[in-house]
Amino acid sequence: MILVTGGAGFIGGNFVLDWLTGSSEPVVNLDKLTYAGNLDTLVSLKGDARHTFVQGDIGDSALVGELLARHKPRAVINFAAESHVDRSIHGPEDFIQTNVLGTFRLLEAVRQYWSALTATDKDAFRFLHVSTDEVYGSLSKTDPAYEPNSPYSASKAASDHLVRAWHHTYGLPVVTTNCSNNYGPYHFPEKLIPLMIVNALAGKPLPVYGDGMQIRDWLYVKDHCSAIRRVLEAGRLGETYNVGGWNEKPNIDIVHTVCALLDELRPKAEGSQYATQITYVTDRPGHDRRYAIDARKLEAELGWKPAETFETGIRKTVQWYLDNPQWVANVQSGAYREWVGKQYGAER
Repeated sequence: MILVTGGAGFIGGNFVLDWLTGSSEPVVNLDKLTYAGNLDTLVSLKGDARHTFVQGDIGDSALVGELLARHKPRAVINFAAESHVDRSIHGPEDFIQTNVLGTFRLLEAVRQYWSALTATDKDAFRFLHVSTDEVYGSLSKTDPAYEPNSPYSASKAASDHLVRAWHHTYGLPVVTTNCSNNYGPYHFPEKLIPLMIVNALAGKPLPVYGDGMQIRDWLYVKDHCSAIRRVLEAGRLGETYNVGGWNEKPNIDIVHTVCALLDELRPKAEGSQYATQITYVTDRPGHDRRYAIDARKLEAELGWKPAETFETGIRKTVQWYLDNPQWVANVQSGAYREWVGKQYGAER
């Protein structure tokens, strides 16, 4: 049994689906179901005895303690986080509450649970914390350091430091992963790639910040899931592993690639190109110019490599959104998400 927090979000939801595709080991899935939490992503698991969904907050120490005592997981994988830079700029308090205080309370509940385990179970237990490359800030040198520049990245950096401290101070068996920009199925359509797809198909402007030359490394979400599985299996305690796709590209190139794929896969009836909808908008405050991940440690120590190139992954992603318009419509409807939660039968 494993406990996954934030397992109804984009990466967490993909991880739960991936885990139960390749394993019979049950999952307890704890998610607060904020705006980006979407049980529609997990609807294929309805009635599956291997998956137990619980609606709740990682900051609810009593609930987390109850789940740990009842289900006795051998590992906790923490995806739970507020994760959108723009939202953190306009409302940073939620990010501090979940990413800092929530992580602290989760660590404390897990530490109490772990401390009471038998020696054998203690040795086998793992706490895997999923983080982001944004904690490193805008890269201008070879070796990254923690230099977060937004409320979101600062809150995630704080959570990383808490996890590290709980290992060195209390001996909690932790590993941390820092990933580059994920993309793929079930991505909430406020993020760059799904936003471009959804807006393009709706005939809306495709907003590009500043000059569009901000560089990001792109990682297909299913590759990220395989990396987490590998780190959980064999990662060294207390270590941090960077997970990247070796796909550094300017944002404007990503937008043009999406437009070209849509021109091919869903051409407009009148024959115009989707790129004509690109609109440059005022850059976001403190917008980092370059993120990149060096995943050589993960590859050398644990033998992991991404299976998808950007070209194969982005084609699969665009096709998925074309094939699943109802998911997009549903995720944009808060009333629908509430209905799905009731139908699904969340424990709390």
